[in-house]
Amino acid sequence: MAFDNDNPSTKKSFYRRPADADPKREGEDFRPRPVTERKRSDKSKPAFDKKAERKAPENVIFGIHPVREAIEAGTEIEKIYFRKTAGETLAAAERAHVGAANALREQALEAGIHIQEVPVEKLNRLTRNGNHQGVAAIVAAISYKDINELAEELETKIAAGETPLVMLMDSVTDVRNFGAIARSAECAGAAALIMPAKNSAPVNAEAIKSSAGALTLIPVCRAGSLKGAIALLKGIGMQCVAATEKSNTLVYEVDFTKPTVIVMGAEDKGISREVLRLCDVEAGIPLVGRIESLNVSAAAAVILFEAQRQRFERQ
Repeated sequence: MAFDNDNPSTKKSFYRRPADADPKREGEDFRPRPVTERKRSDKSKPAFDKKAERKAPENVIFGIHPVREAIEAGTEIEKIYFRKTAGETLAAAERAHVGAANALREQALEAGIHIQEVPVEKLNRLTRNGNHQGVAAIVAAISYKDINELAEELETKIAAGETPLVMLMDSVTDVRNFGAIARSAECAGAAALIMPAKNSAPVNAEAIKSSAGALTLIPVCRAGSLKGAIALLKGIGMQCVAATEKSNTLVYEVDFTKPTVIVMGAEDKGISREVLRLCDVEAGIPLVGRIESLNVSAAAAVILFEAQRQRFERQ
């Protein structure tokens, strides 16, 4: 607070200058002192550690040998980034790693791991300038369930008279949308989530946080082919319902009391034509406002709980 210059005891605001607070110090130079003259307020505070700042995130493995060992150990890997070398000038030390990196690329493809070529700048940022040798892998935050194992479990449930509900996401790439859908699916009692191995949101710490932890509770499958996954699930007696605003059928007209796979599409393009052709039913949510569509995670919640409403009424 400041004091009136004529009457120092009169308070005028919550701000005050140092000279106002202590008249004895008037005329003193209050400019910031050089860093070397400042006293440390907490002598116990450790010195700044540049090495700690450069340490890569815990979910990142880099270097040819560490990544190869992770693959051979069966570590769940989201994606492996390889340095894009075409058209780039490499130093002698960098050229020495090209052959080993190419062999690792083949090993990753054989293991069904998604790979992507990126500029060296991205690898430097990802590893915080670590010695990545042109390779960096993102370790999965969860353990994925095999799609064939899931199909066997669902088939057993259907044979026992149960009606499992599964959420399939066709290229939902936004992490927060992905997490929100997972949260709604878990709350609605869905048996599993299915996502493509490529072109899908990463299951990372942000996704888990957005899902309120649901991604650690509900089984998640990464399918190399969504068309193959749909064919597999239809083969055990599940219907596939595609959520699309282009349908004249409303979600309230669909019988969700059957074993069902709900298919949600990408935020911008919706469900791909190839996947849409495999679905048994296309259904939309009636909208009466002026905005043309719902956010994909909001639409997923509406459909999931319409399915649950029908199931509760049949009990």
